[in-house]
Amino acid sequence: MNFLRQSWIVAAKDLRAELRTKEALNASLSFALVILLLFSFAFDPTAEQTREISGGLLWIVFAFAGALILNRSFARELVNDCLDALVASPLSGAALFFGKCLANVVLLLAIELVCLPVFGVFYNVRWTRQFWPLLLVLALGTWALTVVGTMFSALTVNLRLRELMLPTLVYPLLIPALIAAIQLTTALVGGQPLAGDLLNWLKMLIGFDIIFTALALALVDTVLVG
Repeated sequence: MNFLRQSWIVAAKDLRAELRTKEALNASLSFALVILLLFSFAFDPTAEQTREISGGLLWIVFAFAGALILNRSFARELVNDCLDALVASPLSGAALFFGKCLANVVLLLAIELVCLPVFGVFYNVRWTRQFWPLLLVLALGTWALTVVGTMFSALTVNLRLRELMLPTLVYPLLIPALIAAIQLTTALVGGQPLAGDLLNWLKMLIGFDIIFTALALALVDTVLVG
């Protein structure tokens, strides 16, 4: 089987498993919606203040909610030694990792697309003015979160404190991507076109995705076998 077919098989397996139980999906979505609701009551910002904090607020919610999804990525394979079976199977380590990334991206994007309308209602923000550029930024930022998070999910899967270790290791590495995503999201929610200085932030986010995807694919076999 080629790389993409192997990756799709892994992604489909993970999506079926998650949709069957909905454990991480329900927990992550509930957490995200509760945080958005609590922040709306705690700050009661004006329309101008909301536009200024929109990117930071959304990506804080996405990053912390994403940790709940990412923690389960490899942890679910510990049952009945499924991870050992996957590593010993004809699947390449890169395909296993990439497939799990695809599944995590789908789940996280689904959560984000639910959160955006809720954010618009709670904060009285018209966030659809730059919808397609915003969707592009969400996809790129989510891939950055996923590729780093999935890699460290594999690295920490056998640790007793993996739920604590994963965000501790992942968030510092994500700072460049989160800064770029926050800047872009704030501008796009405010109605600015994706042009000028925003293109530099976009290039930074794309560069981060390319570099960390390449590093992860190169190192994943060592992480899984080691």
